[in-house]
Amino acid sequence: MFGFGKKKKAEEAEKAAIDKAINEEIEETSVEVEELKEEENSAEVIQYDRVNGPHDIEEVSEEDLEDYVNLGALRIKMHEGMNLRIETDDATGSVIAATITRDGATLQVQAFAAPRTTGIWDDIRHDLTESVASQSGNVEIYAGVFGAEMLTHLPALTPDGQRGERIARFVGVDGPRWFLRGVISGAAVLGDEAAAASVEEVFRDVVVDRGDDPRPPRELLPMTLPDDLVVAEEEPAVEEETENEHSKLRPMPRRGPEITEIG
Repeated sequence: MFGFGKKKKAEEAEKAAIDKAINEEIEETSVEVEELKEEENSAEVIQYDRVNGPHDIEEVSEEDLEDYVNLGALRIKMHEGMNLRIETDDATGSVIAATITRDGATLQVQAFAAPRTTGIWDDIRHDLTESVASQSGNVEIYAGVFGAEMLTHLPALTPDGQRGERIARFVGVDGPRWFLRGVISGAAVLGDEAAAASVEEVFRDVVVDRGDDPRPPRELLPMTLPDDLVVAEEEPAVEEETENEHSKLRPMPRRGPEITEIG
């Protein structure tokens, strides 16, 4: 009987150890599942659905483009209260960006070539993060209106020489063999939700016409001047965006002639 009781205690101890191990494994698995859920919902892996735009040229009809300005690779819808400025390269005169101002906010838009099978926004975010960090700035990556977005803060001097910062919001959308990038600044990044929604509407309504020509990833898609716009009076020069922020997506946009829609 004595030997049997000792064996029984050993079996109970073994069973308790097994139960403990199983419970610990279940708890560890639960933690891993929760971490996976958090990762799936994180800004780094979130996927943006383009059902509401921006669209590819093949996804819209001619009637859909009636209120749009044709800039070659980009079609920009002219919303109420919106001004459009065309950015050109100083050396070549080529159109390389469209800058929209509306309700105190500014949106700069460019489209680039991308691989057929994968997007490039994930890689560009990492490149921009490194660029901003090299300038003693900081970056916040978060899940926003257009999926994964970036908010950058770069040190800068105010007009009176005081220390300040330049804030910019980067949004990006991968499409079929193209990538559309928007850089938002002004009131839209200073807490004005109405201003933010105003330029978000413009970005969402952009249509990209990539064309069929083979192009290496990150090459700027060619843009052209529209026929129904006229040059407006030149405004005083403003501080340009910091070039290093965009160094991974060349060529760099330069301030060009002021262009305004006339009707």
